[in-house]
Amino acid sequence: MPDQTLVEVAGLSKRFGDVEVLKHVDLAVRAGEKLAVIGPSGSGKTTLLRCIAHLEKPSAGHVTIAGERVGSKLADGRVVEMSDREIARIRTGIGMVFQRFNLFPHLTALENILLGPLKVLRMPREQAEPIALGLLAKVGLAHKRDAYPERLSGGQQQRVAIARSLAMQPKLMLFDEATSALDPELVGEVLNVIRQLAREGMTMLIVTHEMQFAEDVADRIIVMDHGSIVDEGPPHELFRSPSHPRTQAFLRAVLERQAMATSSAA
Repeated sequence: MPDQTLVEVAGLSKRFGDVEVLKHVDLAVRAGEKLAVIGPSGSGKTTLLRCIAHLEKPSAGHVTIAGERVGSKLADGRVVEMSDREIARIRTGIGMVFQRFNLFPHLTALENILLGPLKVLRMPREQAEPIALGLLAKVGLAHKRDAYPERLSGGQQQRVAIARSLAMQPKLMLFDEATSALDPELVGEVLNVIRQLAREGMTMLIVTHEMQFAEDVADRIIVMDHGSIVDEGPPHELFRSPSHPRTQAFLRAVLERQAMATSSAA
């Protein structure tokens, strides 16, 4: 059901030593929703995604995906930690694409995509390979099936990384600045793949500094600052007439940086 909540974040906090990176964050994401997360560097955006995938253990609060808590569970009326095996099982339903591609250099593009279905999902190769080839075609890289990562551009490697995540048939995709490590001319090819996933109805949380992309793709945008969600709303409202002072200041700084970059290029 499109109005069903897929991801629920309740009272999520995260400390690294004395630094509180997330402060009692509450968030709900509907199935099929595309949520963009924006805000200044150090505002907690990446940590939020990492806690949702339980790559970071929250200091307080919890995350629920498809009705199941992530990282902890209730047993005999108590909250207890999940085993590594239980956490790994939940993670199979979460696709994660981060700044670095982290492809295995000794495997071809096709083999990188096949690894999860074969080793984790225990899918027979005769079933997994057509899926992997279809995903390579989906991201526009069918002709690179036998290429090793060192022979691929950054944009091509990131597209393989997206296909690798999709091969696990996730319910949820997390994108953390997926284009920030790319040369400017390669950004568009990766954003186009994410746009296609959005059109197909994939539930996505997208941390991005690409404001136009966020406006085009997202159903809703949240603005983070100092570990808290300070603003949220539909893209056209939030970008065209932001009411929160912190959102106004952040968007003004983004426009100034873009203007400086344009003048430098000229």
